[in-house]
Amino acid sequence: MHSRMHSHKHSRKHFRRRSLLLAAAAAPAATALPAHAAERVPAGRGPVVIGHRGAAGWRPEHTAASYTYAVQTGADWIEPDLVPTKDHALVVRHENEISQTTDVAAHPEFADRRTTKTVDGRSVTGWFTEDFTLAELRTLRAVERLPQVRNRNTVFDGRDRVLTFQEVVDLARGLSRAHGRTIAVFPETKHPTYFRALGLPLEPQLARLIRRNKLGRRECVVQSFEPTSLQRIAAERLGVPLWQALGTTGGPYDLVSAGDPTTYRDMMTPTGLARIAAYADWIGPDKSSLVDTSLLADAHAAGLRVGPYTFRAENQFLAERFRRGGGANDFGDTFAEYALYYGMGVDAVVTDFPDLAVMARRG
Repeated sequence: MHSRMHSHKHSRKHFRRRSLLLAAAAAPAATALPAHAAERVPAGRGPVVIGHRGAAGWRPEHTAASYTYAVQTGADWIEPDLVPTKDHALVVRHENEISQTTDVAAHPEFADRRTTKTVDGRSVTGWFTEDFTLAELRTLRAVERLPQVRNRNTVFDGRDRVLTFQEVVDLARGLSRAHGRTIAVFPETKHPTYFRALGLPLEPQLARLIRRNKLGRRECVVQSFEPTSLQRIAAERLGVPLWQALGTTGGPYDLVSAGDPTTYRDMMTPTGLARIAAYADWIGPDKSSLVDTSLLADAHAAGLRVGPYTFRAENQFLAERFRRGGGANDFGDTFAEYALYYGMGVDAVVTDFPDLAVMARRG
């Protein structure tokens, strides 16, 4: 199944046919949604499909190739995680520690920058974006973060450089023109409390770029696991929707570091959701948080949209009933999983395989 699907997806004819089908699907919305939500849900097409770090299941994450492939195969939004450089440029990496996502370890000129830091209460060893200028990061190349899981993606190692957020915005707009539909960027502020303490706050730089690029609510949605980061963005009055991401254990680091005992579980209660609705438009819980709970209904009752994360095709990331074959990295019945969550009434899905999510959305 995996090899046939991968080969099929590389066909240029397939890309053109899919683009035409997606364009044809852009009909007037059939359901009544709040005005702010209607602007962000693809008309008549069901849940928003968000390319998690692009199409991370098929290309090394956060690369131009990954974002481009996500859009070519139907993603509505693409997600860049934002971390700063030493000279305060916003670059796109899953974490500020970059040994797993770049070839930095192969650069002897940077060997002395390997260090150990405490990030959000955890000890982390490696190389960190905040210790590099943008020009220095430009000399590195991206690699597959999960080579043991997605060995096929290692063929692309070394082909793409580290992108800035500005470059992702430019790419999204170019892809929007090429495909005749608006592709939104979905930036996440990573470790904002940690970076604020270093004198490298994320929110002012992100707000400046949103303003400079005149990004509207159909082109940009800002997310964070830290509510104070979103509240800082809200105070900028940018007019873009905000998305509160929710973990499964503990609480947001900004609250933990301030001595606030509020947990993610507390934030998912009706009272917690009402508080989130005062500054955000969406919540993004782990997909497991929606199973056998009232969270989806409670969030909708609070006026919030819901986009669970992260949908992946490999058995190890699927509930047991969706697994197929004997290997942890064999593809399971991902279409059955999407059918479950689409049937629940989620408003978006965050996925490493946006092509499969789009296929499932078509039914």
